[in-house]
Amino acid sequence: MSELIDDFDRRIKYVRISVTDRCDFRCVYCMSEEMTFLPRDQVLSIEELSLVARAFTELGVEKIRLTGGEPLVRRNIDELVSNIGALEGLRDFTMTTNGAQLRRYASSLRQSGMQRLNISLDSLDPERFRELTRTGNLEKVIDGIRAAKEAGFERIKLNAVILKGRNDDEILDLVDFARHEEIDISFIEEMPLGNVSEHSRQETFCSSDEVRSIIETRYPLLSSAENTGGPSRYYRMADSASRIGFISPHSHNFCDSCNRVRVTCEGRLLLCLGNEHSTDLRSVIRQYPGEIEPLKQKIRESMSLKPHRHHFTTDGDVQIVRFMNMTGG
Repeated sequence: MSELIDDFDRRIKYVRISVTDRCDFRCVYCMSEEMTFLPRDQVLSIEELSLVARAFTELGVEKIRLTGGEPLVRRNIDELVSNIGALEGLRDFTMTTNGAQLRRYASSLRQSGMQRLNISLDSLDPERFRELTRTGNLEKVIDGIRAAKEAGFERIKLNAVILKGRNDDEILDLVDFARHEEIDISFIEEMPLGNVSEHSRQETFCSSDEVRSIIETRYPLLSSAENTGGPSRYYRMADSASRIGFISPHSHNFCDSCNRVRVTCEGRLLLCLGNEHSTDLRSVIRQYPGEIEPLKQKIRESMSLKPHRHHFTTDGDVQIVRFMNMTGG
C-alpha cells in the first residue's frame, strides 16, 4: 500500500470530508445569516463521496471525519456512513455535528460503524445559544448528546468556540456539563475564515492559554499523552474521566505535525485549512466515473501543494474568503 507523504515528510493519515455546505444553524463564526448554497449538481454524490473515502483509505489514511455544513442534513447520509464504515484499513471513523439531528440518527450511525462524535456546543444558555447559532434549539442539542450516549459511541466530545464578551463567562459551566455527562470537551480559538459581520475577531479573540487559566481556577489540569490524531492537545482532571482539549491555530501553531487534508463537498482537496492551496478532484471523478486509480493518482500528485504552515491573524485581515461551512468543519 502506498502512503501519502508531503514535501515536509509528514504522512497524511487523516482526511476530513465535507458532505454538504448546508446547515440548519447559522453560527455567527461559521457563515453569514443569508447564505447562497451550492447548486446540487456541483456537490459530490453519495457514490462519489464513497469513492473519495475508499481512495484515501487505499492510500494509507486511517481516520475519516465527516463534516459539513451539517452532515446530518445531507440526504442519504446513512448510506454514505454505511459505505465508509465498511472500508478496510479505517481505524477511526467520526463525525462533527451540531447535534440537532442526533435523536433521529445516532443509533443508525453507530450501527453503521461510526465510532466517535464531535458535537458543537458553545453555550448552555438557551437565549445565548440561539443568538450564537441564529436558529438553534439548545434543548434539541442536549437531547441529541444524550441520544449519542445511549447509542454507545466510544467517545463523545463537545467542541466550544470561545468568543470574548460573548460566551467566555461560560467556560467553567461547559466544563462542568462535560464532567456531569462524562464526555470530553475541546475549546477552540476562532478560525478567521470568511468575513463575519456579527463581531470583530480582534476584539473577541480568546486564546487557549486564557481558557486554560480560567479552568484551572477550579480544576488543575494534568498533561495527557493521549492523541486522537487531530489538532487537540488534551489534559486530564484528577477526579474525572472527561478530557479537556485545546485547539489553538493562533497561539500554539500545530502545523509541524499536521497529518490532515480536507475534501470539500464540491470535491476540492484542500491541503491546508489556512491556505487556498487545493486540487479539483471532482473533475477527475467525473471524467473517469467509478474508476479509482485516476483519483488516487491525482491525490498523490497533490501532496506537493501542502504548505509548511498556515498564517492566521486576528486583526481583521481575512486571508481566506471561504466560510467554515464551505471548508468543512
